[in-house]
Amino acid sequence: MSARQIIADRRELTVGSLGLGAILDVPPGARGIVLFAHGSGSGRYSPRNNHVAGKLRDAGFATLLLDLLIPGEERDRRNVFDIGLLAGRLRMACDWCEDYPATAMLRPAYFGASTGAGAALRAAANDPRIAAIVSRGGRPDLAGTSALEHVMAPTLLIVGGRDDRVIDLNREALAHMRCPRELAIVPGAGHLFEEAGTLDLVVALAVSWFGRFLPGEPA
Repeated sequence: MSARQIIADRRELTVGSLGLGAILDVPPGARGIVLFAHGSGSGRYSPRNNHVAGKLRDAGFATLLLDLLIPGEERDRRNVFDIGLLAGRLRMACDWCEDYPATAMLRPAYFGASTGAGAALRAAANDPRIAAIVSRGGRPDLAGTSALEHVMAPTLLIVGGRDDRVIDLNREALAHMRCPRELAIVPGAGHLFEEAGTLDLVVALAVSWFGRFLPGEPA
């Protein structure tokens, strides 16, 4: 798949009745769509998540990078950490994908970072549509015990080896989950995976995980 094809399929649009800002990329022969839930203070232009999304598209997955808050809401920091609010927006985006012609036939998956991982897991609770979830440096504990117990989608939690507190929180969350799940620790990585090569290891893990649980073959 060429970069030219990927760029040709990029669409900046708004999602849902709230008009959430989003970037949709649907490569030819897409085998599913990965919706991104960003961490606190981040959005659809997040450099790290755009890097991950680009590699997922190279592997044949459509991606939707979206802002879970509308302009104005971001000024109230309570909204940034309102997991229930963010999870509701993510479910709304998933509903939108079911109705949008370019994505209607693609099974959804979630990629969550930091607090966005908590939102993704809560959004996925009791939702059989979701094929898989990947968390990068996430706070799955923020989803709440009840939600974690009702996540059905196979879930991969990726944490940096130097992010000790978050490793502990991920292990605690993992113990509450009943779905197929794994914890992957990237050696030498901090919370943001800024160290050389560590984000590429996240990409490789995510591509492998989504490849196991989303249908179809790479384009």
